[in-house]
Amino acid sequence: MFEALSLAERALNEGEVPIGAVVVRNNRIIGRGYNQTETLKDPTAHAEMIAITAAANSLKSKFLTGCELYITVEPCLMCSGAILLSRIEKIYFGAFEPKFGAGGSLYNVLEENKYNHKPEVYSGIYAKESADLMTKYFNQKRILNNLN
Repeated sequence: MFEALSLAERALNEGEVPIGAVVVRNNRIIGRGYNQTETLKDPTAHAEMIAITAAANSLKSKFLTGCELYITVEPCLMCSGAILLSRIEKIYFGAFEPKFGAGGSLYNVLEENKYNHKPEVYSGIYAKESADLMTKYFNQKRILNNLN
């Protein structure tokens, strides 16, 4: 989770929403990602999507069985779908995301038992640190908007 937090800080420093994610297999990081939607002008360039793609490339497989995903913030609906499709076995995330979260707050698609895969989900891992980064980002954004 420390690497995910470090990636979230990198996103913050680049003017992106500060979310970081890493995919781990056998205690080794095989995929890293941080939000790059502004930089890449791509609404799908979420931290989880980038980390999952990197891990799939590393394993040369669309299925990430035996893998764990660490994310600083609860995944959205799109990222939750990618998690289910990639067959990641365990998800650890920090802060809940009440506006877009699909891992327990707004929706809970990861644990609905409606799909052929159900990952184990653990929330609240370094939640304060993750939430503090989000608060810092949105406070900075408000200040910039008020100056313009």
